[in-house]
Amino acid sequence: MNIDLMLAIIFYALLILYIAKNKKKFQFHGKIFAMYKTSLGLKLMDRMAKKFPRTLSFLGIVSIITGFLGMAFIFYWLVKGTFDLLFTPNAVSAVAPILPGIKVIPGLPVLSFVHWIIAILVIAVIHEFSHGIFARLYDVKVKSSGWAIFGPILAAFVEPDEKQLTKKSKKVQLAVFSAGPFSNILTGFVFIAIMSFVTFPMYNEVYTTDGVIVNELIDGFPMKQTGIDVPFTISRVNGEDTNNLQEFSNATAYLTPGDEIILSTDKGEFSVTAAENPEDSSKGFMGISSFELVRVPNQEIVEKYGAFLPPLVEWTHMLIFWLWVVSWGVGLFNLLPLGPVDGGRMLYSGLLALTKNEKKSKKYWALVSWACVILIFINLAPFLWKLLLWILKPVIFILTKV
Repeated sequence: MNIDLMLAIIFYALLILYIAKNKKKFQFHGKIFAMYKTSLGLKLMDRMAKKFPRTLSFLGIVSIITGFLGMAFIFYWLVKGTFDLLFTPNAVSAVAPILPGIKVIPGLPVLSFVHWIIAILVIAVIHEFSHGIFARLYDVKVKSSGWAIFGPILAAFVEPDEKQLTKKSKKVQLAVFSAGPFSNILTGFVFIAIMSFVTFPMYNEVYTTDGVIVNELIDGFPMKQTGIDVPFTISRVNGEDTNNLQEFSNATAYLTPGDEIILSTDKGEFSVTAAENPEDSSKGFMGISSFELVRVPNQEIVEKYGAFLPPLVEWTHMLIFWLWVVSWGVGLFNLLPLGPVDGGRMLYSGLLALTKNEKKSKKYWALVSWACVILIFINLAPFLWKLLLWILKPVIFILTKV
């Protein structure tokens, strides 16, 4: 059984059991949304707001500008990605769920359950804590903090006094709304720096490369026609070693359409004829994509420090990697001009400031929100279809055996 799936089942079973035994401590909205309110962190939010008022005021302005720029970018990305998905062959969805134990995003490694839990916890706390700090900066009371669960989705929250917030200027409201996504984008850069200058160099030190893994074949091209299953590892191209991506690039750089290519893989040797590259008809193309490297522990490191070190460095590196990915993913998603999320609230406040008309503002806000919902649904349709097939697979198997 998939270990990540097993851990997820155990985790949610324990969570449901905890909620069932402590119903009085939760607030329920409908049957799938539960909130656990606390006062955790409220004093720290207040202290930080009072200690750095000038710095935070400046960051508030930067946050608003970044928020609207991010909103425009993510909406454009969503629209463009939807058109590509509908009209461009082999295009991937512009949005994808980040789920543990399942490879849903081409080119990205599988997210482990432990990394998923840690990343969600860290990013959610940073996001909501930032909302709370900026609320207190502008003397808006924060009633509570806590965590919530909406179906399978985990979340943290802070609860500012909405009556006080609506009486503040539009600038203050926008600063509070944009604080969460802005903090996620900002900390994403911090995680990139840690990954680039600390964990990735360490990772390259404790591991050596030993081949190129291919995770995806493109329909209509030579490698797809061989019938080889992905993933597979390429060790040589036309007799040249391909221990890393640079060697693989060198071995395939001068291929032209019609060239015979002999691939040595962990699943046997294959001979294919190069087709035209869709992006440059003068270059040969096999129809393979989504590469990663085979990594093996550096024996010198293992002998010197022990076999535990390479896996530990890899685990830490992947944690920082996913903290970066989830930070930007959560930050940008929350900037979508969609309903009650931060971007939606920013859009409504901005429209109200421009039009001075509540009815018109709500109308435009609703139109954009529904457009986002439709675009997101189109992009998630392939994943929902795969999920449906996965759910029905055992049923289909049983029916075929009857």
